[in-house]
Amino acid sequence: MTIRVVIVDDQPLVRAGFRMVLDSQPDMMVAGEAIDGADALRVLARTEADVVVMDIRMPTMDGVEATRRLCADRPAGLPRVLVLTTFDTEADAFAALRAGASGFLLKNVPPEELLAAIRVVAAGDSVVAPSITRRLLDRFADQLGPGPAADPRLAQLTEREREILLLVAQGLSNAEIAGRVHVAEATVKTHVGRILAKLQLRDRVQAVVLAYESGLVTPGG
Repeated sequence: MTIRVVIVDDQPLVRAGFRMVLDSQPDMMVAGEAIDGADALRVLARTEADVVVMDIRMPTMDGVEATRRLCADRPAGLPRVLVLTTFDTEADAFAALRAGASGFLLKNVPPEELLAAIRVVAAGDSVVAPSITRRLLDRFADQLGPGPAADPRLAQLTEREREILLLVAQGLSNAEIAGRVHVAEATVKTHVGRILAKLQLRDRVQAVVLAYESGLVTPGG
């Protein structure tokens, strides 16, 4: 299957560089380009895509707002968003994760890591390790709002699923969770899939965000 990618960046040279890298891959194609968030929404309204490589800082409409609108319009479908950030815009990356992005990368990431991340996101997973996501959330926890609010969706979870969600939010991998609760790793993967389905979430990143917002996990806890 060919992964269809839309590149969103206000710098022509950056878009050209990404296109050259992506077009060199037999399993990828650049389906479109956009110069900012507003342009991205117009392009995606007429273009089928699997992954959007989204810059954060752009004129007219930034990547956070574009991600929010795109994920709100297509809450359970494609495309998935991979946001790009620099060391000094982690707060924006955090906002994009809350808006529905499936992960983030630094803009100076090596080409092979960008390609690997696109494949992971296209497969429906996140490209940010849960532990990294948690550190990001801890750092910007004050942006969560005035305080945690119970999410009624959590009531759908079984006791075991709630336990698994807590461990996911604490940054444990499936293998680590399996060792903690004494089940097979495949069983943990099944539980995680059911949790995401019940909570109507795209991936583990969104599960971690929900755990923080609902107070299931507290910063530094």
